[in-house]
Amino acid sequence: MTSLRFVFLFLLIFFSASAQKDYKLWMQYNTVADSTVVLEYKNNLKGVVVLGNSETIRIAEKELKTGFLDMLGNIPEIKSDIKGENNLIVGSQSNLNAEIKKELRSDFDKINNEGFIIKSISLKNKRQIVITGKNDVAVLYGVFHFLRILQTNKSVKNLHITDSPKTNIRILNHWDNLDRTVERGYAGFSLWNWQKLPDFIDQRYIDYARANASIGINGTVLTNVNANALILTPQYLEKVEALANVFRPYGIKVYLTARFSAPIEIGNLKTADPKDPEVINWWKNKSAEIYKRIPDFGGFLVKANSEGQPGPQNYGRDHVDGANMLADAVAPFGGVIMWRAFVYSEHDANDRAKQAYAEFQPYDGKFKENVIVQVKNGAIDFQPREPFHPLFGAMPKTPIMMEFQITQEYLGFSTHLVFLPKLFQEVLEADTYQKGKGSTVAKVVDGTLYQNKLTGIAGVANIGNDLNWTGHPFAQANWYGFGRLAWNPYLDSETIADEWLRSTFSNDENFIKPVKKIMIESREAVVNYMTPLGLHHIMDTGHHYGPGPWVSNLSRPEWNPTYYHKAGKNGIGFDRSKTGTNATAQYATEVEKLFDNLETCPEKDLLWFHHVSWDYKLKNGQTLWNGLALKYQEGVNQVATMQNVWNQAEKYIDSERFNEVQMLLEIQHKEAKWWRDACLLYFQQFSGKELSAGVEKPTQTLDYFKSLKFPFAPGNG
Repeated sequence: MTSLRFVFLFLLIFFSASAQKDYKLWMQYNTVADSTVVLEYKNNLKGVVVLGNSETIRIAEKELKTGFLDMLGNIPEIKSDIKGENNLIVGSQSNLNAEIKKELRSDFDKINNEGFIIKSISLKNKRQIVITGKNDVAVLYGVFHFLRILQTNKSVKNLHITDSPKTNIRILNHWDNLDRTVERGYAGFSLWNWQKLPDFIDQRYIDYARANASIGINGTVLTNVNANALILTPQYLEKVEALANVFRPYGIKVYLTARFSAPIEIGNLKTADPKDPEVINWWKNKSAEIYKRIPDFGGFLVKANSEGQPGPQNYGRDHVDGANMLADAVAPFGGVIMWRAFVYSEHDANDRAKQAYAEFQPYDGKFKENVIVQVKNGAIDFQPREPFHPLFGAMPKTPIMMEFQITQEYLGFSTHLVFLPKLFQEVLEADTYQKGKGSTVAKVVDGTLYQNKLTGIAGVANIGNDLNWTGHPFAQANWYGFGRLAWNPYLDSETIADEWLRSTFSNDENFIKPVKKIMIESREAVVNYMTPLGLHHIMDTGHHYGPGPWVSNLSRPEWNPTYYHKAGKNGIGFDRSKTGTNATAQYATEVEKLFDNLETCPEKDLLWFHHVSWDYKLKNGQTLWNGLALKYQEGVNQVATMQNVWNQAEKYIDSERFNEVQMLLEIQHKEAKWWRDACLLYFQQFSGKELSAGVEKPTQTLDYFKSLKFPFAPGNG
């Protein structure tokens, strides 16, 4: 019995320790293996001087101690003042001595209130490294950046880094419901245990805040955009306050979704008309109530008059009326309103892609200054690939914030390895031409194109209570990459992938180089095996799991995949050119001409903007039918390559994460073949053509694929 207990205890300790790797995200702080690098770090980090005693500064000090101990095996001497040389001096501008302030004067001019400085300086002919900023949260950001330098084994000699976030609001949108289900969530249940709050503070809340602070995320929307008014009642606001208290030292503000009909549902009013004095007063009082509890409450995110959600249009009002009414309620407290532009009406089946632009662009300049319009990256709905949304750059007098989806609703859920920063970068680099060449989406988002003061990027979170937070170990890279791009929309996705791999797994170049390559190519792979050449919205209905290009029986036309691909004997694709719905006219002239002309339209967007015959010749000489089939096959082949590369990585990382990713890649390979076979069999009915050489033949019939049902697919919330 004793030996059995010992075995059980050993297994418990072993699995707890190994599982912890998944839980620690990109803050693994692995032991530095290179002895030369270790020697450099130890020689340059003899002591640590921490200036200030706020909760945030204490967190920064604790993080440094953890990082040093794990990576270097010891903690440098903690000093109360600057003695000797090769110290790391950590503190905000107000806590630095006059000599250091003088040394860094020009550097402070280069950063904003959230920016940080990491600089090697000489004090009385003695070398020191300083991490500072204009406040304590900025210092914390600097500390995490410094630890990333150590994690990625970069030199700490002659440092001179000044770095500031380029956007104000860098925020996660949690589509979490009060019953802990998560709409489009594929990593378990919601982190927020409302039943135990406010008195029980789960360690996960602290670790969540720490992870976000490490990548500069400074806000979180706790609740689903398909909102429940109960979150605004005192019972729940007490719980929200408890979370806000946890997040505050990490520089993270709490936001909530506002259900537009809340005055009726929890306020006993007969209307939610934004022009009604009682309604206006109700929201003002509710805002004051929230800010009394949470003085740094960020504000509200609103989904109104979209997919059945209530809104100002229910009362003959418009988006400006609704947003401005709420903006007035939070303005005295410094709050903002994030008003989503994701709208489409069942009464306008002309072209769903045109509706947000048509509805919002005429309102340019009419919103209050604390309203920012939140626009999805594309005009349909987080597809594997969409052209950039035409609203970017089209509302010069209105702050526009980006909404990316980190959770993989249309990209294989958390069973597919898809590195989304590659998608995000593609969108951010897209040129709107709204003020001539170089008017990129990134410049719209960071406010530099039109000098907008209120700026932001939102990401629909992929986080749940799974041990590894995101369901798939590589999905952690999408959370990480979102944060890095929200901080700096001009970062390269390869740089992000490199940072994440080194911080999460290993610094061994034999591991980094091949695995980084498959990460960078993974997004294109999923486009190829799901929606190549501009196809979109052809997933199965409701749960959005797997292919369903045949679906045509849903009550609203624009919910049906057949609405989007329009496959028939004469070809395939949605004509959005001037001969079709003329959606191209919503873009600047240069972009309109590019997309409108069949000869100049990028082939990656071909079927998004044009309906073409099956015999249409692609630039590589293939017919559209052959090219489409070969793209589907290419996607499958790319996943097979990902598997082969990963199999070679086994000796560089722990067996638990290796095996987990290996199994998930096997699922992805099977599902890539499922997408290929189901879609090609369906489209083949219309093309009437054989599959080209090099394309594997399906092993099942189209009827088989149509018969598949998934009543309990995750993520329906």
